[in-house]
Amino acid sequence: MSFKIHKYAAIDIGSNAIRLLVASVKLFENEPPVFKKTSLVRVPIRLGQDVFTTQNIGQVNIDRMLQSMQSYSLLMDVHKVEKYKAYATSAMREAQNGKEVAQLIRKKTGIEIEIIDGSHEAAIIAMTNLHSIIDDRKVYLYVDVGGGSTEFTLFANGVEQASRSFKIGTVRLLNDMVSKKLWSGAENWIKEISAPFTKIELIGSGGNINNIYKSSEKSSGKPLSYLYLSSYYEKLQSYTYEERIYHLNLNQDRADVIIPACRIYLSAMKWSRAKNIYVPKIGLADGIIKSIFNADHR
Repeated sequence: MSFKIHKYAAIDIGSNAIRLLVASVKLFENEPPVFKKTSLVRVPIRLGQDVFTTQNIGQVNIDRMLQSMQSYSLLMDVHKVEKYKAYATSAMREAQNGKEVAQLIRKKTGIEIEIIDGSHEAAIIAMTNLHSIIDDRKVYLYVDVGGGSTEFTLFANGVEQASRSFKIGTVRLLNDMVSKKLWSGAENWIKEISAPFTKIELIGSGGNINNIYKSSEKSSGKPLSYLYLSSYYEKLQSYTYEERIYHLNLNQDRADVIIPACRIYLSAMKWSRAKNIYVPKIGLADGIIKSIFNADHR
């Protein structure tokens, strides 16, 4: 009888936060692998705030990144992680000193960071258990909202039909850095790819939609309606930043970005004519774990 447990880790360096996910993969003979999240640590370092306004990561955030990575390195040791991957997305990709910061982190902490583009990011996210959620008879627009960009992927008959990354992210929107032209580009692209289909459902991922879903108290697997999300958006806008933290129990770094995130999801639903959004609680870190496992077990 063959039974093994592997420990992997994923570091997701986003525009709004940096996450460490530690997961175990259980292997039992002739059975499919079972993935289980062991630990998730999130540090709210808003790299996008620096990069999208000054084109560089500032010294304060460089220091915070170093401290976070030192902590993550120790946590991976404690968890006895066999392999890890650290991927940086929009903010570090656009930072003029992004590669320099990655080299400094490698020198000081030993953690190797790979800076990836939007299409690579979308491909990694697609490695998650997305296919176990997708009904082959339905059409889905998968929307992953980040601080610096949003990845859109259309699935029909269980197969990916189209995928694109747009520089429309929550931190960019907060800083009024998304042009009308860019919004129109996303709208036209989504309407074009959605046109052949009569009915489309949305799948949403990202910390903001997870937060909204949790507060809705919906039972797992049930979607949120366009009407619910729209009324929640109005509710968010009726509160001040401080009231959102207090009354809606939001973290300080969530209470501002949740509004532009809501706007992106609602726009995607409107453009694709979707009435529901499913929230399976997956993201880049989950995809990274899957990609490590797949590379190990080819």
